[in-house]
Amino acid sequence: MPFRVLDALVRQRFITQLLQKSSMTRIPFRQATAGSLLAFLLLSLAGCSSDPRFDTRTTYFGGGGGGGGAQVDGEEGRPPYDDVSYWEGDDVAGPPHVIIHMGEQRAYFYKGDTLVGVSTISTGREGYNTPVGSFHIIQKDQNHASSEYGDYDDATGRIVMKEIDRKKDKMPPGCHFDGAKMPYFMRIVGGTGMHEGFLPGYPASHGCIRMPGFMAQAFFRNVALGTPVEIDN
Repeated sequence: MPFRVLDALVRQRFITQLLQKSSMTRIPFRQATAGSLLAFLLLSLAGCSSDPRFDTRTTYFGGGGGGGGAQVDGEEGRPPYDDVSYWEGDDVAGPPHVIIHMGEQRAYFYKGDTLVGVSTISTGREGYNTPVGSFHIIQKDQNHASSEYGDYDDATGRIVMKEIDRKKDKMPPGCHFDGAKMPYFMRIVGGTGMHEGFLPGYPASHGCIRMPGFMAQAFFRNVALGTPVEIDN
């Protein structure tokens, strides 16, 4: 884009900033071409913080091992991406325990004192807060489905009402409830557990701790009933 199309006031402001930057880096201003000024402008704007929930450039994590997980309506163009999660615990000995830091949206898996895995997560959104405290794994169910959240389908399997809460949403006549799938479910307390699920990059669940599929599988393989789980803010 030609430099002349930039608004004069904006141009003046960023030229001033570029002059200051040039003096700090000992770059002569005469070397600052229109292209470099435009690049500086774009980089400066890109550095501004924004709420990821409303940023159309937000990258969403997939729900399946190695990427390619579930997408939500309107987000099919967003590639799954996760450069946080890893597992290195299959050949490590020691009693397992899990620490979940909701402020970081991370789950840490230890065997003894050795950190063997880290998973990005999505915990409960406002109004469906994930409980804080010291817990244990009280149930494992590889093919679990929710008894509270899911869809209302008609006799042909067509979704009539999507993402409902059975406590709030009345079932239409002739429909049946189809519970949300929660593969590799590890119940911690009440209806809350860790399981494979969609991760938008911020707390979005009904209270559970969602994980990428390959991490949910690794955690599921390596926990037992009674494994300690610590959850904090």
